[in-house]
Amino acid sequence: MIDEELVRCRPCGYVMKASDLGDVCPACGLPRNVFEPYREKVSPNRLFILALDIHPIAIHMSQTFVALTPILILFHFVFPFFHQTIVHSVINFAIVALPFTLILSFISGLIDGITRFKTLRTPMLRAKIILSSTILVLSFVQLIFFIPSTYTLFTIILSFCSLGCAVKLGLVGKHLIDVILPGAYVPRKKKKKVSPAPKPKITLNEQPTEN
Repeated sequence: MIDEELVRCRPCGYVMKASDLGDVCPACGLPRNVFEPYREKVSPNRLFILALDIHPIAIHMSQTFVALTPILILFHFVFPFFHQTIVHSVINFAIVALPFTLILSFISGLIDGITRFKTLRTPMLRAKIILSSTILVLSFVQLIFFIPSTYTLFTIILSFCSLGCAVKLGLVGKHLIDVILPGAYVPRKKKKKVSPAPKPKITLNEQPTEN
């Protein structure tokens, strides 16, 4: 989209090609006269990496497995005779596959964070790294102590802890969805504070002079 003429919807911030603009904004539905010319400030290389959507795809895979495990275990306890072979196979596969999908999500998340924000030291990105690392450790512990088709209390606790961290991770990531990609940041110069002139002190002994 770098070489295309771009426009941006002022109310919702949606950016699109000017040639694709119809009568209304495809995102918020407001008339086309709310659009204004827009110039992309992000380099083509960064846009290319972000457009691959590696991290969103990877995180959806891991989220599927981290949610499947505790839900299907509970389902099995409630309905123990409902397609046991299929349920056991899905749970076993989810527990085995989860750590490896998390590794892919973790690496792609680091690449996405560096590409998008040029740093990993922001409070939200630090929180995501901590939560992702926690889920990764829990998934490997669960895999090490897991006995196929046997669901102990330890396995259930680990799976629900992983799910809780995943939910929290999703809530943190939700706030980063609508972040506008940064361009060149120009720090503002600090204005020098001008201290007011001191007021003359009047003592009680002073008397007004007569002309």
